[in-house]
Amino acid sequence: MRSILTTLTSAMLLAVASSAALAEEELSLYNWGNYTSPELLEKFKKETGIKVTVTDYDSNDTALAKVRAGGSGFDIVVPSANFVPIWVKEGLLLESRPDQMPNFKNVDERWVNVSWDPGRHYSVPWQWGMIGPVVATSAYKGDINTSAIWLDPPEELKGKINVVPEKNDVLYAAIRYVGGTWCTGDKVLLKKVRDKLLEAKKSWVSMDYGIEKMDSRDTLAQLYYNGAAFRARQVNADVKLGFPKEGYSLFMDSAAILADAPHSENAKKFLNFIMAPENAALISNFATYANGIKGSNEFMRDDVKAAPELKVPAEYVAAGGWQEVCPAEVDELYTRIWTDLMK
Repeated sequence: MRSILTTLTSAMLLAVASSAALAEEELSLYNWGNYTSPELLEKFKKETGIKVTVTDYDSNDTALAKVRAGGSGFDIVVPSANFVPIWVKEGLLLESRPDQMPNFKNVDERWVNVSWDPGRHYSVPWQWGMIGPVVATSAYKGDINTSAIWLDPPEELKGKINVVPEKNDVLYAAIRYVGGTWCTGDKVLLKKVRDKLLEAKKSWVSMDYGIEKMDSRDTLAQLYYNGAAFRARQVNADVKLGFPKEGYSLFMDSAAILADAPHSENAKKFLNFIMAPENAALISNFATYANGIKGSNEFMRDDVKAAPELKVPAEYVAAGGWQEVCPAEVDELYTRIWTDLMK
């Protein structure tokens, strides 16, 4: 009996060990929709034996709320620059020290000592870009390098405008358009912003995600992201991206490991993996944004490398800015404006 029990116990232990081993070969990535290259994941699995499961989200707020609730089971998240300090402050991210990983040498110097993660103790560059007006130029022949496209719309675009439903991106552009600076708490100026947005909204057909609406001509103009504008131009050659002279928002999304990640060691392998130039290029080739990794250009598709949407014209470089984390009292004012806009 003793030998039988010993055999059964050994078998059970082996089964548990086997299950644990299988669990170690998994990784759960929580990322923006349509932002993760299947080819990248296939290559990672082939090289490491780790299978990556992807769950999509549609906004920074959605991702933050999900993880704040606890027990998400995710290993890696990809927040935007202005949200990373919030994740760090709330203890939601593991200080995984990407700066000490072998492939960190490939991170472009511009993206090392960033304000949202100095020295990169928590996060690794994923993709970066900007947001501006995207216009069907066969319908509108005027200047597109202005936020007037959607804030003071010309007649030929009215009723055919879509605005992305991202609070900070919309407010940043609107604040700059009326002459303010990001994180301003000037209530007189913010009333101008609110009034401008509410009046402009009368000329919009939607506030939605989906550059595809330009394919069907349900929209002729959008406030949207430059990589998506590139993809839209591949379908309709008349689609052009504007760089608003009044000011536009830059963004960088970065991959970071959650503090309660079930597979943190596998997650560290993934962060190191995406800092290799050939792997960063796979992300760019799929999502069609720039990536922040030196040497990746060599491996990128020719049309992505040449895309005008991914290269800010010299005369508009200075108009770009970052969304820093605003004081709580200022963010509350912005939330009030946004609430009014979304009614």
